[in-house]
Amino acid sequence: MSGVPGRGGPVPKRQAQRRRANKPEVEVRSAPAAPAGKAQPPAAARDWHPIARRWYKALAESGQSVYYEPSDWATAYLLAEVISRELQPQIVGRDEETGKPLTATMPVKGASLAAWLKAMTGLMVTEGERRRARVELTRTDEEPAEEGALSKLDEYRRRALSG
Repeated sequence: MSGVPGRGGPVPKRQAQRRRANKPEVEVRSAPAAPAGKAQPPAAARDWHPIARRWYKALAESGQSVYYEPSDWATAYLLAEVISRELQPQIVGRDEETGKPLTATMPVKGASLAAWLKAMTGLMVTEGERRRARVELTRTDEEPAEEGALSKLDEYRRRALSG
């Protein structure tokens, strides 16, 4: 399934870095979005672990969040809740004398991290995933690349092969 937007495979180049202009466009299906202003993120829970809160708030400030629907925010909220629970101190045993639970901060399990990253993929959290989904974020202070511009390395290669 590589090469299909949002389905893994190599990270596509940014639009301005692509050489081929004749590649067929990817068919896009559309459906009505939530009414404007309806897809606002729910407030982060006060009792979340600081890392989970920071991630959730960063997501709300990130450019791709303008595409989020209420279901995307529900997914992000659930993911932040799961991350928070995993990062909180865990019960590791009981005190022999009092029977009270003993807690400790445990290292993040590899399987948990892999699951979180997979869930974040659907939310276009990384640059690579946004490019796979054909979403490019631009900053107002960025100079747009010239259409069809090649990197210096590509120019050197072209000269070496033609000379």
